[in-house]
Amino acid sequence: MNEDVQANPGYAAGQMSRAFVTALTHESEETRRLAEMRLERWRNVLSGMADGSLSIGSRTPVKGLPAWVTPEVVRGGFATGTAAASGPPLPHEQHAARRAGIACDRRSLFLHYLTDEGIDELYALLDSGEYEVALPEEGALLTVAWLLRAGDRAGALEILDAIGPFADRLRFTPRPGTPLGDASLVHRETVGQVRRRIEDKPTNNAVAAMNEALVVWNPFADELLEHWLETVHDGRVFAVLPDGWGERGAELLARYRRLARTHTLCGKHRNPKENLAILRTSLESLFEGRGVPRLLQHAVDSMVARRGLPGSAEHTALRQRQAADGARPAHHTLAQIVLARLADVPQDSGVPSIDPFVAPVTEDESRSTGVKAGTALPDRLCEIVKNALQAPVPTLIERGIVPSAEVLAELTPQLVAAATTRAYPDPALRRLMAAQYTAFRNRRTLLLLNLESQVRMEELPWVRAVQRYRRTDGTGQREARAVLVQLGELALQGFPGTVMPNPLLSELSALTKRAGLQVPFVEELAADIFMGTFSTKYLLAAQLAADVLEGTLYERYYGIDYAAVRTMDGGGRTSDAFDELCRTRAGDLAGRSWVAANGKVIEQAQILTSHNLAPLVHPIGASPSPGWDDLARRAFAVTCRLVKQVHGNPRPLGTVKDAAYAWRQAVFFLALCGLKEQVSVIAWMQDELDRQPPHTTARLDPVLAGLRHLLTGGSLDDGTAPGARRFTGWAPSGHWLLTTR
Repeated sequence: MNEDVQANPGYAAGQMSRAFVTALTHESEETRRLAEMRLERWRNVLSGMADGSLSIGSRTPVKGLPAWVTPEVVRGGFATGTAAASGPPLPHEQHAARRAGIACDRRSLFLHYLTDEGIDELYALLDSGEYEVALPEEGALLTVAWLLRAGDRAGALEILDAIGPFADRLRFTPRPGTPLGDASLVHRETVGQVRRRIEDKPTNNAVAAMNEALVVWNPFADELLEHWLETVHDGRVFAVLPDGWGERGAELLARYRRLARTHTLCGKHRNPKENLAILRTSLESLFEGRGVPRLLQHAVDSMVARRGLPGSAEHTALRQRQAADGARPAHHTLAQIVLARLADVPQDSGVPSIDPFVAPVTEDESRSTGVKAGTALPDRLCEIVKNALQAPVPTLIERGIVPSAEVLAELTPQLVAAATTRAYPDPALRRLMAAQYTAFRNRRTLLLLNLESQVRMEELPWVRAVQRYRRTDGTGQREARAVLVQLGELALQGFPGTVMPNPLLSELSALTKRAGLQVPFVEELAADIFMGTFSTKYLLAAQLAADVLEGTLYERYYGIDYAAVRTMDGGGRTSDAFDELCRTRAGDLAGRSWVAANGKVIEQAQILTSHNLAPLVHPIGASPSPGWDDLARRAFAVTCRLVKQVHGNPRPLGTVKDAAYAWRQAVFFLALCGLKEQVSVIAWMQDELDRQPPHTTARLDPVLAGLRHLLTGGSLDDGTAPGARRFTGWAPSGHWLLTTR
């Protein structure tokens, strides 16, 4: 293995170039501002890589900063060289400095919290729980205070020795917040985050202009038309002039000027090609002594022909519909009502019910805003608000608030934090470590090379210092095991056919350690930075998969010899035998793309290990209530949906890969079923496939044929089923699925 592999600065340069273009050309001012911030961060990345202050690919990428410092990380896992807890003092720090009468800088604040007065403030926060730890560093001084109160001066000094050199740069105190609630209830977004999303949503000027046209300018155009129709005789406009016609015309023009000053969103009335403008300018031309233009006759005729005479049943019905549409309150107005409702609840947590915030407009709100009482909120606004619902995860999945495994991964730190910290008997320390855990899990992962590992929470000096205060009576293990089973079942039955994302695997891995289990979860590797070898963890995962899959349909479908896998030696950090097995199974790697060749090798490792499905069955013991046959059907439905998207897709390779992942899960779930269930599910799959478009059926028919052949005792490797296909996702020389029509 090459120990000197380095990150390619070309990736950072490309990201910087894209941010530069966006900052210069995007129509949105906010988007340009965010792009300028990204541009500065990528500039720092490139500068640090050039001068040696950044070592991208290392677990300590920033020169002079230890591993426990949270780095600022941008896309791709690149550190910028800045610590996330650095920067100017935040508002709550400024307030604390003013209250203490000290200089508003980090070192002064740090020293203040080591005084008797400062320690008492930290004690009060520990007891009330009214704090938030957004970055791991923000829990350090609270931990020092807890240790001092517990009489552990040595532990407190151990932390201070580690963090003291960074006291002038980093933030080690928490932010104001609300106490943690029921650990079984989670929320996708806090009320404050929901409010910011609503506030940041731009006003739709096009809709506002349309409403103005419907409510203001269309009725005024009708009045002008009626005025000119008074002059029609034998179909000719301006053939007669009724008494008082000129005076009424002057009043119309005066009112037009008032309307134009007040209603400025819609500009159609100023467009000389629009009928409204022709009617109005014709009246102005007449009063100025220049006569009536020839366009007037055409404008009047076309308006009558298109909508009917003003006052007719047809014309009246049209205008009533348009007036009702235009009178609907603007999204911005309704958003302000929702923001006012949300302003009266705690901003840094979720809410037990969203009903009060998405209910129709009340009488009181109608009086203050002018919006009709009983007006329903638009669905898009309700969709934003429901993200603040605080409920059990299954409820959030059922209501669509957790739509994917990636979103589930975002929520799991809230669940896992309580389980992993249950072993701390002291309530204040347990609450602090739960907040610490959530903050640590929100750290962005680094790009790592040379098989380096991400920083572990136990490496933080203040976490390490309180490890001795954990109970050893098994309470924490039992809690972690229960949450582990729950989370595994949620991932399986909530999103069958979807690969578990790395953040979710990280949470599962943390839980297994707390539960006292040895489970080698394996991350999804990036094909473009794959170094050609797997850590020994992958061999251990494949051997664990053998416990579940040896002798099953899964083993036969993918042509695996799990008995041979069991006998392989792991060796040191890597296993040469496992590496060679994956390369051999990948077959011919010649082709146009080295990335695809890497992908084929990685996919074989995923197949051998079951890509983390087997450990959920054993030893974790997840048993989804719908049954394995139900999950097999749902995973196949995902496969069909993805293969359908391949047709006519100019960039289909990613979709093919995802479809192969979904199919692999379908085979895995089917392998756990009895023979009778397998026959029933495969028959259902064929019926489901026959309902798909012809191009989808043609692509997946060989795949199902292979599964049926195996079920009758055949093999996909002996040439006895020439029309059958083994479906995998990567192909350096072009995928057969793309040539099927």
